[in-house]
Amino acid sequence: MDLCMRRLLFLAFLALNITQVNADTLTLKAGHPDTYVVKKGDTLWDISGYFLNDPWRWPKLWGVNPQIANPHLIYPGDRLTLVFIDGEPRLVVKKHVKKNVEGRISPKGGAIPAVDLSLIHQYLNQNRVVEQQWLDGLPMVLSGENPSRHHLMDNIVYINANMPKGQKVLIYEPAREFTEAESGEPLGREIIVSASGRVVESGDVSKVQLLSNLRETKVGFKVARVEDEALLPAYFMPQAAETEGARVLATVGSVREAGKLDVVYLDKGSVDGVRPGHVFSMYRDGEEIIIDNDGMPVRVVDRSSYEKVLAHFSEDSVTKMPDIFHGNLMVFKVFDRTAMGLIMYNQRPVRVGDKLMEPVEIKLKAD
Repeated sequence: MDLCMRRLLFLAFLALNITQVNADTLTLKAGHPDTYVVKKGDTLWDISGYFLNDPWRWPKLWGVNPQIANPHLIYPGDRLTLVFIDGEPRLVVKKHVKKNVEGRISPKGGAIPAVDLSLIHQYLNQNRVVEQQWLDGLPMVLSGENPSRHHLMDNIVYINANMPKGQKVLIYEPAREFTEAESGEPLGREIIVSASGRVVESGDVSKVQLLSNLRETKVGFKVARVEDEALLPAYFMPQAAETEGARVLATVGSVREAGKLDVVYLDKGSVDGVRPGHVFSMYRDGEEIIIDNDGMPVRVVDRSSYEKVLAHFSEDSVTKMPDIFHGNLMVFKVFDRTAMGLIMYNQRPVRVGDKLMEPVEIKLKAD
C-alpha cells in the first residue's frame, strides 16, 4: 500500500471518529443550574431537562460517575452538582441523610423513577396487540347471572370453556385492527382489559367472578389466564433507536392529534428491533411543491386537477420540502409487530403517519 493511500485511509478513519465523538457529545442547556436538590415527584428525565436540551441522554450525563453507578437510586433531598470530567459534563451526588428527632437515620422512601410511571401504568397493564389467530382461540363471555348486558365487579359471568377452579383471568375487549399503511399487511389486533376475575366453578361453561372492572364487561369479550409476562419492568434506560422506516400507527383513543405525555402506537415491534427505552424523533413529511405553467410554486392544497395529474406522472416537476421535526418519544411497551411510546417532547402536534427516525439534537429557540 503506497503512502498516498495510507494517508487517505488515516484521514477517513480520523473523520469517522471525529463524527462519532461529536455525535456523542452532550450539549448543556443555556442557563442551566450548577446544582439541583432532588424533590419528591421528580424523574430522571425531568432533572436532566434542567441541564440538557435532550433529556433522554441522561444515562450519559449520570452513568459514568462512580457515585451514581445506579442512577435510579437517587432520592428526594439528594443534592446534584454539575462538574466536568475530561471536558464532559457530569452530575455528582451528595446523599441526603434523613434523621429523626433522636438522631437516628430514617428510611428515605422510594427512589425517583426514570419517567412518571403514572402516565403509562394503565397501558403497561391493560393494552396489548396480539395476532388475530391467537385471539380467535380464546374463550369468551357468553352471558351472566345478572340479566344486564353490562357486567361489573362481583358479578358472575359465564365462559364457554372448562377452566380450572381458582384460575385468575383477564377479560379483554377486542378493539382496533392494525395494518401496515402501504402494504395493508396485518400488524395485530388491539385488545384492552375490561376486568379481572377468578374461576369459581368449572364445567363446560365455567363461572367467573369479576374481581375488578376498568370498564363494563359485555358478551363476546375474550378471556385469557393471567400470565407472568404481562408484568413488565417499570424502569427504562433510554437509548437512540436505530430501526428505520417506522411511523406513528395510531393514537390512544383515536384522537386526531397527540401532544406531550400522550401515548401513541408505532408500526414497528420486536421483530424490527424495537425495544423498551428506544427514543425516536418524530417528523411530518415535507410538503411537495410543483411549478405551474406560469413558473409559480403551487402547494398541494392549491393544486388543480391538471396539476395533480402532473405531480403524479412527472417526478421532475415536483420538489419535496424538508421533513419537519415534531418532537421525541420513548418506547415503553413492545409487541411483535407494534409498540407503544410516550411523547416526551413536542414542538408541533403529532399525527398518525408521522415519521419516526433516529433522534437528533434538539435546537431550542432563544427566548
